[in-house]
Amino acid sequence: MLTIYGIKNCDTMKKARSWLEAHGVAHAFHDYKASGIDRASLERWVAEHGWETVLNRAGTTFRALPDADKQGLDADKAIALMLAQPAMIKRPVLDLGRRTLVGFKPEIYEQALSARA
Repeated sequence: MLTIYGIKNCDTMKKARSWLEAHGVAHAFHDYKASGIDRASLERWVAEHGWETVLNRAGTTFRALPDADKQGLDADKAIALMLAQPAMIKRPVLDLGRRTLVGFKPEIYEQALSARA
């Protein structure tokens, strides 16, 4: 079974979960705002996609940070920020087992999931 990571009330998450349900894709949902996220998962996602993709710099949580926290970002600092405030993780993250997808685009989900079949 696949796992989709995100925040329950996020509109993009709702679209992704609805898409998975409409396409009969069994999945578990991990709300990292409510349940947190472990360092190993974040490190794996950052290794696969780069911290620049995984860290949601467009969101209000990141924008509200003091400028000093936004300066000198690198993978370690980005992971520390996301561990402290999981709302800064771009969403959704769909764990396909051997790889993950960050963000939601129906055509990318379609392509990735048809390749698994």
